[in-house]
Amino acid sequence: MVLPRIAITVGDPAGIGPEIAAKAATDPSVLAVCNPVIFAPPHDAAIRPGEVSAAAGRAAYGTIVRAVEAAQRGEVHAVATAPVNKLAFAQAGLEWKGHTDLLAHLCGTPDVAMLFHSPQLKVVLITVHVPLSEVPSRLTPQLVDRTIDLTVAAMRQFGTARPRLALAGLNPHAGEGGVIGTEDDRVLAPAVARARARGVDLTGPIPGDTVFVRASRGEFDCVLACYHDQGLIPVKLLAFGTAVNVTIGLPIIRTSVDHGTAFDIAGKGVADPGSMIAAVTLAAQMCTAKALPKEK
Repeated sequence: MVLPRIAITVGDPAGIGPEIAAKAATDPSVLAVCNPVIFAPPHDAAIRPGEVSAAAGRAAYGTIVRAVEAAQRGEVHAVATAPVNKLAFAQAGLEWKGHTDLLAHLCGTPDVAMLFHSPQLKVVLITVHVPLSEVPSRLTPQLVDRTIDLTVAAMRQFGTARPRLALAGLNPHAGEGGVIGTEDDRVLAPAVARARARGVDLTGPIPGDTVFVRASRGEFDCVLACYHDQGLIPVKLLAFGTAVNVTIGLPIIRTSVDHGTAFDIAGKGVADPGSMIAAVTLAAQMCTAKALPKEK
């Protein structure tokens, strides 16, 4: 069997990315399912472990561009990325806040979303790297509808033909009938009704303090979260170090780790490559099978 070629980008070269990329590329479980190809920038003496810099931001950006272009040419079958640093991107004058919006730009695909994949819990974020104060205005009917449809398509790719989805409420108690905010009734509940009219098995909005418990116990296959921390706190609590960030909606396969650059331990040789290994392995499975075994 011909194994897929998976590009592994090192992310910010001042973080733990180079270390976890190298460890993942030589891990027996990775080598059993793919041929890893590391994408790294040239050595730059101005880049020092643990230090945020414009040079590191530019280097990370250039590496991502090369890997995406290789995937678009078919030279690699998927891209698994180590973490970048948003401040380093900003210091380098880059307009993107991270991988997701940069990848959408490079692929010319504006409708993308972040899905966090783990055996315990799967979560899709409707809004991502925006201030909490802006979340209500960002939750437009169009965005919610698109994210629901992207989630359905992604879950089918993972082998769940008719996924059972749940939509987390924005406000405490999902608004309590408008007493604690009106967005759940005005925006989220109608989105659920429209989705169900399209044949989507979607329940909600369900209060955020219970929906993830119910999903982790098997009632739902995936939860749509309204904002970044609402979705990532339960994922990282249950599966930190083994969850995989999947960008859904792209024309290429892209996976990533569930953590950041960890500048505090960069260059010390102690970084855990578990999430990077999981990201590469999942990318390989997505390449070879086009669908993963249904998880129940």
